[in-house]
Parts: sequence; structure tokens; C-alpha cells
Amino acid sequence: MLIIPIKEGENIDRALKRFKRKFDRTKTMRQLRERQQFNKPSVTNRKQRIKAKYIQRLRTNEELS
Repeated sequence: MLIIPIKEGENIDRALKRFKRKFDRTKTMRQLRERQQFNKPSVTNRKQRIKAKYIQRLRTNEELS
């Protein structure tokens, strides 16, 4: 549970912004979306490997240029 203390005289918009930032950092929505369907570990590992290859290719191309 997220608790956002509001200081006296603080604007509600600023407190709401702090809440949203803190909520994003906890990655709650990402976890909920991942739990909506089951992915086999082999599929997630494959996606991670493909992403790592892509990033590595970008970095090597950047170094060569």
C-alpha cells in the first residue's frame, strides 16, 4: 500500500504527481499485465536473448561509426 503524506498547504496536484511517480516505480501495473496470461519460461528467455542481441548490435554499430 502506498502512503503519500501531504504537507500542510501543499497543492493536491503535486501530491497526486508524487503518488503517480511512486506507483510507477513499484511496477505494479507491469506485474498485473504480466499475470494476465502465462508465458513459458523458454519464451521469456528467448525474448530476452533476442533483445540482448538487438542491443548488442546497436552498440557495435555505434562504436564502428
